[in-house]
Amino acid sequence: MASAVDVHQHVWPEPLVDRLRARSRTPYLRGWTLHTAGEPAYDVDPAHHAVAKRLTEDLAAGVGLACVSLSAPLGVEGLAPREAQELLAAWHDGVQVLPGHFRCWASVPIGEVDPVELDGLLALDRYVGLQMPATELLTPAAWERAGDALGLLERVGKPLFVHPGPEPAQPVTGELPGWWAPVVGYVAQMQAAWWGWHAAGGRSLFPRLRVLFAAGAGLAPVHHERHVARGGRPLTIDRDVFVDTSSYGPQALDALVRVLGIDVIALGSDRPYGAPLERLLGEAATHAIRTANPNRLLTGAAGAEATQEPDTMKGRTWPRAS
Repeated sequence: MASAVDVHQHVWPEPLVDRLRARSRTPYLRGWTLHTAGEPAYDVDPAHHAVAKRLTEDLAAGVGLACVSLSAPLGVEGLAPREAQELLAAWHDGVQVLPGHFRCWASVPIGEVDPVELDGLLALDRYVGLQMPATELLTPAAWERAGDALGLLERVGKPLFVHPGPEPAQPVTGELPGWWAPVVGYVAQMQAAWWGWHAAGGRSLFPRLRVLFAAGAGLAPVHHERHVARGGRPLTIDRDVFVDTSSYGPQALDALVRVLGIDVIALGSDRPYGAPLERLLGEAATHAIRTANPNRLLTGAAGAEATQEPDTMKGRTWPRAS
C-alpha cells in the first residue's frame, strides 16, 4: 500500500503552460524552454509534468499522496497584480482537476493578498495550505508584514510552505553556471527565512501556525551552534516548525536530525527535480519522515494520532490512488 505523503512536488497543469506560452515577458515559455528574469533559459522536459507518469512514479515509490505547488522561482506571485492573477488563476484551475492522488498548495499575489480570496481557496479540500516565496520572508520585519495571511492560516488550521523564490538578475556578477541559483541563491534564501522566523519570534507572533521550510531550510538549523557562539539563544525545538528532505541525502539529513530530532523532518522530494527519500536511520525514523510527520504537518494531529494512516484530516479521508 502506498502510504507515504510527499509534501513538496511540482506539476505544471495545461492551463498554466498555455498562459506561460502566451506571455511575452518573463516568466514565459517558448515551446518547452522556460525564460525567467534572473536565471538562464531552461529546457523543460515535458515528461516531468505528465500527470499519469508522475502518478505511476509516486506509486512505485510508495507515495499515496503528493502535495504540489506552483514553482515559486518563476516569480509569478511577485508580478503586477493583474499579471499575477491571470497566471495564478490558470494554476488553480489546473490543479483543481488533477487526480485525487494530488493535493495542492495555494498561491496568492504578494503585494495584494485578498483575504476573502485566500479564505475561499483554503476552504477547499484540494488545498493543504499556502505557499509563500522565501524572498518575501527574508527578515523579521518581512514575517511581521505577512501577518494577515499567516493569521488567516492559523484561523483555518492549515500550514505555510516556505519555498525558494526567484533569484534577482545581477548582471555585474558575470556568467554563472546553471546550478548556481539552486545551490547558492535558493539555499541563502531558505537560511534567511529560517533566521527571520526565529528573530521575529515567530511562535509568539503566530502561536498556532504550522510552518514547513523546503530543502531543509537550507541547512540553517545546523548553524545554530554558530548562532549561540555569536550571542544568540540556544535552539528550542518547535514541533510545529518542519523542514522537508528535498535536495538532500543521508549526510545532510543526519545532521538535521542531530539538531532537530526526527519529529519535524517531513518527506519532500521536489519532484521532478528529485526522488522521494526511501529510507533514513531505520524503520521507525523512515516511517516518521515518510508518513507520520507529513500527516501531522498537514492535519495538526498530535501524539498518537500522528502515527496513524496519513490520509485522515479532520474526519475526512484523503482519496487513495490505486
